[in-house]
Amino acid sequence: MMAAALALTLAVPAVAQQKVNIGKNNIQLKNDLMTPEALWAMGRIGSYAPSADGKKVVYQVGYYSVSENRGHQVLCIINTDGTGQRQLTTSAENESDPAWLGDRIAFLTGGEVWTMASDGSDRRQLSHTNGEVEGFKFSPDGQRVILIQSIPFDKIIQKRPSDLPKATGRLVNDLMYRHWDHYVESIQHPFVAPVTESGIGKGIDILEGEPFECPMEPFGGIEQLDWSKDSRQIAYTCRKKTGKEYSISTDSDIYLYDVEKKTTRNLCKSEGYQAPAVDATKTLRTQSVNAPSNLENNPGYDQNPQFSPDGKYVAWQSMARDGYESDRNRLCIYDLEKGTKQYVTESFDSDVDCFCWSDTKEAQLYFTGVWHGTYNLYAVDKKGKVTQVPTATPDCQWADWGSIQMLGDGKRLVAERHNYMSPADLYLITPNTKNPKKIVVSQLTQENKHILDQLAKGQVEQRWVKSTDGKDMMYWVILPPHFDATKKYPTLLFCEGGPQSPVSQFWSYRWNFMIMASHGYVIIAPNRHGLPGFGSEWCEEISGDWTGQCMEDYLTAIDDATKNLPYVDKDRLGAVGASFGGFSVYYLAGHHDKRFKCFIAHDGAFNLEAMYTETEENWFSNWEYDDAYWNKDQTSNARKTYENSPHRFVDKWDTPILCIHGEKDYRINATQGMSAFNAARMKGIEAQLLIFPDENHWVLKPQNGILWQRTYFDWLNRWLK
Repeated sequence: MMAAALALTLAVPAVAQQKVNIGKNNIQLKNDLMTPEALWAMGRIGSYAPSADGKKVVYQVGYYSVSENRGHQVLCIINTDGTGQRQLTTSAENESDPAWLGDRIAFLTGGEVWTMASDGSDRRQLSHTNGEVEGFKFSPDGQRVILIQSIPFDKIIQKRPSDLPKATGRLVNDLMYRHWDHYVESIQHPFVAPVTESGIGKGIDILEGEPFECPMEPFGGIEQLDWSKDSRQIAYTCRKKTGKEYSISTDSDIYLYDVEKKTTRNLCKSEGYQAPAVDATKTLRTQSVNAPSNLENNPGYDQNPQFSPDGKYVAWQSMARDGYESDRNRLCIYDLEKGTKQYVTESFDSDVDCFCWSDTKEAQLYFTGVWHGTYNLYAVDKKGKVTQVPTATPDCQWADWGSIQMLGDGKRLVAERHNYMSPADLYLITPNTKNPKKIVVSQLTQENKHILDQLAKGQVEQRWVKSTDGKDMMYWVILPPHFDATKKYPTLLFCEGGPQSPVSQFWSYRWNFMIMASHGYVIIAPNRHGLPGFGSEWCEEISGDWTGQCMEDYLTAIDDATKNLPYVDKDRLGAVGASFGGFSVYYLAGHHDKRFKCFIAHDGAFNLEAMYTETEENWFSNWEYDDAYWNKDQTSNARKTYENSPHRFVDKWDTPILCIHGEKDYRINATQGMSAFNAARMKGIEAQLLIFPDENHWVLKPQNGILWQRTYFDWLNRWLK
């Protein structure tokens, strides 16, 4: 660490801490079955950072209080040999986003950057922005820092008149006036600030005067920016579009900002590039922006840049086509000297989910990607040779790996792992490219051992069946704890969302298979057409065909289970799902031929014509439906999509249904769930509507989460037990 940064840690006065009253929940369960309360008592591991010497990992954990209806983020540390685990922070404020600054730990609390000693002592505030810091990243030399801060934005929603301070109306001039769960009246920008002996100085907005967000909505964070190893340049992600252009395009790029010269260049596009004109009411799939001759300009999503350890390259995740948010995520390497791009994961016909550079010659990068229902670890060299790193352990046959980082020694990885029966923990992986059998995988954290040790786990099985188009389809079978093969169990068909999100070994705090199994249900979870991990052809068949082969796959999976699994009770079947899974439930309600005894749809699309203009990211509907519903020259896929919208088949509904929706869900508006419920009741069908005025596409507040679980299982138990 540089002298200025070292002096800084000694110069800023420390501030006393107020003790926190939300921490680790040491609950004692009444029996060995998972409950909603046990689920919400679990600590949730978030971001983490390994020390430069590879000896320690600092990490973030979230704890939740149901009674106080809120959560609290704390920081912990552990040695990479598994010893010395301890909680570092005990203040009443949330502490998050840990990073190493020399031998000290930097973190975010109260909207400011602080540091502390590695034992949690000597806390000192570095930034002074009136609580405006939302993310940060120090330069390798410790002399500068990127600060993410929000700035006012009134290009889409006009600024309110100053003489009407209590007015609540919003005057909207263009599209993208709201995103995910909020109205867009501010955007994030990165500021570069000096680190001096007196703290962090005033930052310079590297997008000064530009009406574009960085990081990008709705989920982007500090991972969308990176420092060069010489601390002179910043690679950042940005989609330089606003309004209607933004709403129909996924075209983001990687930019290189020179800190000294204050100049910017685009690494994705040729100099002077002008995007082709497009029709905003039609899919971009067949328009000139996605012509083969234009793909060299990276018209799709490009994000999350990382400089190589030697500073010669920048790697990032890259999608080829504009308007397709579920395009295959490839790993692109840019040669800074030659100005050339190379896509090194072309032999891996699935997505690169996260990645990191390695110092070793055998494998230049590591990445995680989904294949056959699990997120696995892979190594790839700059020639494009992809090799799976075997990470199965005797106690865990199937698991998802994610959030990988290389330790400072360049030889070991820290990664997060979870599966259907275990929430996320951190693991240490020591690869061995010469002898894969000598790979070492060891568990670092055991955040929820005190709860998991009290719980009986169900069994997980993998089955394959032929789909109606003659292809092999895999589905997961999750069995209840204390399973008795001589009994028959009520069974749930799980319908995945996305529509192109894998049914992998995920751990969810709402759609949790362990808690469903603990309530005595068998779960059938198909990897239907349209899901990644089975090749691009399989994945892309769903676009323009939401009610075709993928719906056949759902019925194929549940029919195979009822025919070949004697413990599945064909007279007690339910179908459940969220988002596209909720859409699937609404559609199956009119096409299930009395297979199911009840349905649950969360935040699902019900009326596709209405959703086309209700959703905020119009590129999604354009790609998936092909056309606006008013176009007279619609493609056959577009006509099929609108003609098969679930709301057109309510006349065939005959089964009880529970509809759940959040009113702050601007992706699939709450009117969709309300319409489905209203239709069911007007038809005389037993139905309930669980509506959350303060939740978005997910349910994030503890008491709402408990209410969701109780309502969910009350409904299932009413009709299936």
